[in-house]
Amino acid sequence: MSTEEKSAAPRSLAEALRVRDDVSLAALLRSRPDLITPVPTDLTQLATRAGTRASVVRALERLDRFALQTAEALAVAPDPASYGELLALMGGDEEDPVVAAALPRAAALLREQALVWGADDRLRLVRTARELLAPSPQHPSPTGLGPTVREATAGMSPGRIQEILTAVGLPSTHDSVSAVSTLGALFADRRRMAALLAELPGESREVLARLMWGPPYGQVTHDPAAHLRALLDRGLLLPTAPGTVVLPREVALHLRAGRAHRTPEPVPPPVEAAASHRPQVVDATAAGQALAALATVAELLKEWDEGGPAVLRAGGLSVRDLKRTAVALDVPEPVAAFWVELAYGAGLIASDGEADERYAATPAYDEWRELPPAERWAHLAAVWLTATRTPGVVGGRDAKDRTLSALGPNLDRSAAPEVRHRVLALLAGLPEGASPAEESVLARLRWERPLRGPRGEQREAGSARDEDLRGRIARWTLSEAELLGVTGRGALAAPGRALIGAPEAPRPAAEAQESEPEGPGDKLPVHHHRMPPVAAPPTAAERAAATAAAARLLAPLFPEPLDHVLLQADLTAVAPGPLERGLADVLGVLADVESKGGATVYRFTPGSVRRALDAGQSAADLHAFLARHSRTPVPQPLTYLIDDVARRHGRLRVGAASAYVRCDDDATLDEILADKRAAGLGLRRLAPTVLAAQADPAALLEGLRAIGFAPAAESAAGDVLIARADSHRTPPRAAPEPVPDGPPAPDDTLLSAAVRAVRAGDLAATTPRKPGPGGGEGGGEDAVPDGALPRTGAAETLATMQAAVLTGEALWIGYVNAEGAASQRVIAPIRVEGGFVTAYDHTADEVRTYPLHRITGVAELADDGG
Repeated sequence: MSTEEKSAAPRSLAEALRVRDDVSLAALLRSRPDLITPVPTDLTQLATRAGTRASVVRALERLDRFALQTAEALAVAPDPASYGELLALMGGDEEDPVVAAALPRAAALLREQALVWGADDRLRLVRTARELLAPSPQHPSPTGLGPTVREATAGMSPGRIQEILTAVGLPSTHDSVSAVSTLGALFADRRRMAALLAELPGESREVLARLMWGPPYGQVTHDPAAHLRALLDRGLLLPTAPGTVVLPREVALHLRAGRAHRTPEPVPPPVEAAASHRPQVVDATAAGQALAALATVAELLKEWDEGGPAVLRAGGLSVRDLKRTAVALDVPEPVAAFWVELAYGAGLIASDGEADERYAATPAYDEWRELPPAERWAHLAAVWLTATRTPGVVGGRDAKDRTLSALGPNLDRSAAPEVRHRVLALLAGLPEGASPAEESVLARLRWERPLRGPRGEQREAGSARDEDLRGRIARWTLSEAELLGVTGRGALAAPGRALIGAPEAPRPAAEAQESEPEGPGDKLPVHHHRMPPVAAPPTAAERAAATAAAARLLAPLFPEPLDHVLLQADLTAVAPGPLERGLADVLGVLADVESKGGATVYRFTPGSVRRALDAGQSAADLHAFLARHSRTPVPQPLTYLIDDVARRHGRLRVGAASAYVRCDDDATLDEILADKRAAGLGLRRLAPTVLAAQADPAALLEGLRAIGFAPAAESAAGDVLIARADSHRTPPRAAPEPVPDGPPAPDDTLLSAAVRAVRAGDLAATTPRKPGPGGGEGGGEDAVPDGALPRTGAAETLATMQAAVLTGEALWIGYVNAEGAASQRVIAPIRVEGGFVTAYDHTADEVRTYPLHRITGVAELADDGG
């Protein structure tokens, strides 16, 4: 490297960032949004923030496996390291061609993420990353390598080091430093090292083989065996503590043929297709699942129409209520938890906030029911895709060993939206109609985002530690997508593809398997470290457009709602498809659902007919309704059932005394009094046609119906009370907001403004100023110390401003705003009048007006600084 090149090489991360263009800085800030929360004042502050432990840990955890392996290799390489040394560590002595082809992309990614800086011959891993990834006795390196010879011999006596040199056939040196360097050079020399190992007995080589891939530490007694003594004498094992030895890094690398990792993974594992179906079959199956999903949510809300389960004191559903909900929906409990959480996330159910707090439908449910079926589904699917509440963890334990309940707290997992979207994106990359092998999806996700932190530590997941949370979320995503109708037979359907904004035409299979993962750039030479910009997060308008597109694609797949059913002689009705809403509502009151599927079977029972009569229908209304909507003649048994229940309905009247029963037929009251099953109601006769009860009206109604009678409730005026559906709604409630995974991803507008502000602040901080009266820039009484605001008197400030207006020169000023925050700016004054200066502000990249009394001072820029 020439003298000019050396002088031009960056000496710090801040200098490396300073030579980047705006596109590269925007890519850095987009991929690491914590760096602009808040926006740094200049590039020096940006570099400092990029090197903090929290930010570096977050960046490392978001690397793919090969990029992380590259960072781990740099952590055990010399500092600085050349690209050739890095390639030797990654590809080994034989230089694996696949690793060599993938390494430029990984190195470019590390550069773009500001984890690595420097030219190709002086690559430097940021200090915090090196501290996290470098090996130590307390935190072994993921590479399995131990300390270098220099590090391992730091506390060794000079005499012992000279003894090792003699044992390996090297001449003695005058000092320990040169002795250690000589020994390290021997261990790094492949030819001489091979000869040294050939002299060892087989048992000694077996010990080295066991320690070769880590962990590199072992235990020895105070009187080690001969084969261990041979290793200790030659420095192939070095003591680190009493009874503990370590395999030096140089020795391990020789045994590994130069490779830092046992199994480099330069290429992402492909997502394999387990089965293939015709796209039309996939879409039809998904549409059927979508219809079933809408029916299930409607059935859940119908169960809770008049007030659902009670809210636990700690929040959420009790285990018993979840079981009851699962029985009502005829699904397993985990699936019931999914539907309950989906409805809650969509804002369709919430707690009513009453003293006896219960869950119930919200007013938003009524609005949702008015939407077309495809739009209802699209709303649910969009909520599911972005929700951080994760129903799969229901039934688990939190950090305080408390059971996690459905609708309760601590269900948010901030990684869930990203994992769901990525799983669907991987499905979109398969040929149309192909369903994936689940394990291949999980393997791909593990490669794209290794599950453990940089030191092998378990990552924090919500409030409890969870080793494989992302893998579990991925499995739940595959099953939930099938339940919801985003996929059909395991393959991504057309509406699901639109939901994530994927192109309609999938890539060929070969291209899908050979493509690079999202995020990393193309395989560019390492000295061309430009990475394609990370995709900006979708805006609210883009998400709404994707949801609308999914609804448009799904609508033609739904069958037209039917206005009829098929009545059968066994007191059942068959709906061969989805029913019109009005018909479904009335039929849902008049009959009980017996089975669901492609066709729904309803059964008429005395209880269901009585329910319709309680809702205000008459027998004539029910006969007319069935005749109007049945494609088959109304069976005679059904006619008799309706007439029989109607004949007895309301003969008994129950009102509030505590409660009473009245009936014009005193023989019926005699029958009730004589029935032993009525003893618990505490009935006594007040008059020939009136009985009083100790039970409340609701309990009395249920008790008489259990005996076999058909009583009706009445008001204080003696009118029959009609039990209306949809009788209970919560006050307006907002749907739960997703919990973000760290700072929100910035949009293009924020990135552009942040880059401008950082550039301008850096200009203000680094632009040379003219020397003060006392001499050089850093000397004299009036010189401005680095980082301090300029200080001048009011008269001098005004005079300098007026002179700059005439000459057009830029000035460096200190400014204190109305909140008392101080900043330094570079401005080009345009006009000075009325106590204000109007100038072009390079910091804000716009024309601004500043009060002169808020300017602390002014300094002229050097002639070459403007």
